[in-house]
Amino acid sequence: MTIAEAAVYSNIGINKIDELAKTPRCPFVLYVGRKKLIKRKEFERFISENVEL
Repeated sequence: MTIAEAAVYSNIGINKIDELAKTPRCPFVLYVGRKKLIKRKEFERFISENVEL
């Protein structure tokens, strides 16, 4: 899913998700050319494991 779709899905802001996706070795980001996509299952796992974002 795109960052905008992930923001709607998780109720987290677009800027915060983009900031998290820019961290090195981010487990839920997938680059397709210059486009950043979010892996849904890994994103859900990341959110459930981290209490604070």
